[in-house]
Amino acid sequence: MLFNSIDFAIFLPIFFFIYWFVVNKNLKLQNFSIVIASYIFYGWWDTRFLILILFSTIVDYSIGIALKKEEREKTRKLLLLISILINLGFLGFFKYYNFFLENFVAAFSLFGTNINANTLNIILPVGISFYTFQTLSYTIDVYKRKLEPINDFVVFSAFVSFFPQLVAGPIERATHLLPQFQKQRTFNYALAVDGLKQMLWGLFKKMVIADNAAQRANEIFDNAADFPGSTLVLGAILFAFQIYGDFSGYSDIAIGCSRLFGFNLKQNFAHPYFSRDMAEFWRRWHISLSTWFRDYLYIPLGGSRYGMLISLRNTFVIFIVSGFWHGANWTFIAWGILNAIYFTPLLLFKKNRVNTDIVAEGKNLPSFKELIQMLTTFSLTVFGWIFFRAENIEHAWLYITGIFSKSFFSIPYLAGIQAKYTMILIPIFIIIEWIGRSENYAIAKLCTNWKLPYRYAFYYLIILSILIFMGGQQEFIYFQF
Repeated sequence: MLFNSIDFAIFLPIFFFIYWFVVNKNLKLQNFSIVIASYIFYGWWDTRFLILILFSTIVDYSIGIALKKEEREKTRKLLLLISILINLGFLGFFKYYNFFLENFVAAFSLFGTNINANTLNIILPVGISFYTFQTLSYTIDVYKRKLEPINDFVVFSAFVSFFPQLVAGPIERATHLLPQFQKQRTFNYALAVDGLKQMLWGLFKKMVIADNAAQRANEIFDNAADFPGSTLVLGAILFAFQIYGDFSGYSDIAIGCSRLFGFNLKQNFAHPYFSRDMAEFWRRWHISLSTWFRDYLYIPLGGSRYGMLISLRNTFVIFIVSGFWHGANWTFIAWGILNAIYFTPLLLFKKNRVNTDIVAEGKNLPSFKELIQMLTTFSLTVFGWIFFRAENIEHAWLYITGIFSKSFFSIPYLAGIQAKYTMILIPIFIIIEWIGRSENYAIAKLCTNWKLPYRYAFYYLIILSILIFMGGQQEFIYFQF
């Protein structure tokens, strides 16, 4: 079920009514209603997906209970290994089986050996990368005794399948989200209003910015050989706004939706395109995944505790794994390596923790130095997105060589009134994001001091712009991951 669909517009108020007016006095019924609603939400794509998420829930719930009872360290390690193998095994099969098979065959063909192997017609379950990492963090934390395992299967099921963040995050930690299912929840009007505002801004990001940018970006990327270098640059920039509006828009809707039901999810994006270096960018982009890799991969590998060479090695490992997490394609691995290369000078010169504050905090405009830093970081990010968006390495190379040609200095080609509207809407979007860069989402406090009629006029203007400029219903990019 898509957030930007009529189905969800009907589903949400019905569940809201049941949750707050039918089962509101009974915590167990509230949690059970969340599980049922989440399974309906997830099964809307394909009911077969429900078998997988139910099996994953049963496995990690059972292993959590077993880890609590078991004191022998060897057995505990074995239980953790079972959880890791089952979760990553399912993820590997559904997401990477064909990729590994094709590359295995291609590797042998280089040495003159032909292997006949047929790929499988595998349907990738929506959101499997997200809920797999969420349940893995639970069993790892229980194994490390950072978390007491949950005995209530309904509560654990609600944690795994919680529909606002099920299919594209944020990837929540059990230490943060599980306790919220165990406490009595009462309706909080201010929290719900704030949630609706964040959902509204998320829908604007997705339906106005991302979907409009997507139409022109797709046209340019799909026909890269037909466009001059300047238009290819424009296409890469448009994709940068597409993926940001799409993914951060989903996170805003998910976080806002959870607030309607009394839950607080962690911030997943912190205005990353205003970053002054790549280290700051990765502290602000897809925060839940970046911190997951930091805590469960980078630090266990030794982090930065054993010298610069080990630190560099670990940095490349997490960026390559992060790239591979996004999809079974060499383009994602190239994207990960490129970002590791971006990160390397900051690590070597110990500059990776310089920009931890908000850019131009308390000021209307950045300094010239900050402006150059932001433009440089954004340019490096956009270049990296070319690999992320390309169909394959050859496509990425064609696109990049097309940019660095004589046609780079030509005037970008803008076809159609929609493309022109998009080029007007994006600067407006940037201004609003800049004004609200110190908040969890851009319009959190943008008009709170305005008189009531002006405040409502602003919100209705956003709604009207969604209705007028929506770029057609499109799935969220990260559903494929």
